[in-house]
Amino acid sequence: MNMMDGDDFGEFQLPRRIAIVTDAWKPQCNGVVRTLETVIGILRAQGRDILVISPDMFRSVPCPTYPEIRLAFAGKRKVGRMLMEFSPDAIHLSTEGPLCMAARRWCMRQGHCFTTAYHTQFPDYLARRTGLSPDIFWRYIRRFHAPSARVMVSTGSIARELAAQQIGPTVHWGRGVDLENFTPDAPPPDFFAQLPRPIQLYVGRVAVEKNIEAFLESDHPGSKVVVGDGPSLERLRRGYPDAHFLGRKSGRALAGCYAGADVFVFSSRTDTFGLVNIEALACGTPVAAYPVPGPIDILTGETGAMHEDLRRAITAALWLDKEDCIAHATSYSWQESARQFLKGLVPVSGVPPAHVPPDIWAEAA
Repeated sequence: MNMMDGDDFGEFQLPRRIAIVTDAWKPQCNGVVRTLETVIGILRAQGRDILVISPDMFRSVPCPTYPEIRLAFAGKRKVGRMLMEFSPDAIHLSTEGPLCMAARRWCMRQGHCFTTAYHTQFPDYLARRTGLSPDIFWRYIRRFHAPSARVMVSTGSIARELAAQQIGPTVHWGRGVDLENFTPDAPPPDFFAQLPRPIQLYVGRVAVEKNIEAFLESDHPGSKVVVGDGPSLERLRRGYPDAHFLGRKSGRALAGCYAGADVFVFSSRTDTFGLVNIEALACGTPVAAYPVPGPIDILTGETGAMHEDLRRAITAALWLDKEDCIAHATSYSWQESARQFLKGLVPVSGVPPAHVPPDIWAEAA
């Protein structure tokens, strides 16, 4: 299953009215929400009419082990009424949660085509949280995406992984970075001046699936700084008193943390992309990471170092040139990301995919 180019609407007939259904939305702070917010802002600035159907519109409960995510109580009738009243040219289901499942069933019942996206490695996340095999969760992911006309993915390695799981066809939807905010001249926190060098930085959600312990347990000399919030924050603070935990940062304060660090350490093995990697590069900070999806798609030999031994990756990254990092980050544009998203959509009146098993169509009944 190769990645497709998209553009069913034609360059001059791209959709004007787009419905986006997502289980991930504000006040969550993660890559999915930031991507959607940024792309939606660009599309609206172009004059496109965007309907966002999100958990804040419904009664919801916290997701077990991940309370920042709200699981909405939404049936296909209520979601369907919202979609029908909006009358979109295209429908995109961004996540695999209950809200998008309700929209999926309504679309199937109406015979509407839709696209989906694979933003998050939920099989790996849930396996780490539950101790169960990822294969159990892949069954649900395959079933969810089966009736999708296209599955949008951010990298080639994720497209290959989905193909191996018999999920597709896929279409490329890349990511961008705010080059006005993330710059090498962003002022670092004052206390960085007192820290022993090199300063090694992690930015992101502080949770078990991010594998932050691998970073904190590295015996590379210097200082370790963690920026972010999450359910593992207090446990890691207690367990690693020599590390510096700054909590959540945004805007120029976050950019300053990147710019003031000597190396950015991306310890996750389960991300599909990692926006934080290109934010670090835009601030002139090289990346150390494992050779896994996300880093292998983003980093070059001039901008990052990857190794199964994270200490060796950190050591190698410290030799890299900041100017090469900055130059590479300029290739990631949110405007291009929005264009790829548009081209990846399909008309609601299109022909439903032929590869869907009959038992999945029966869900729409």
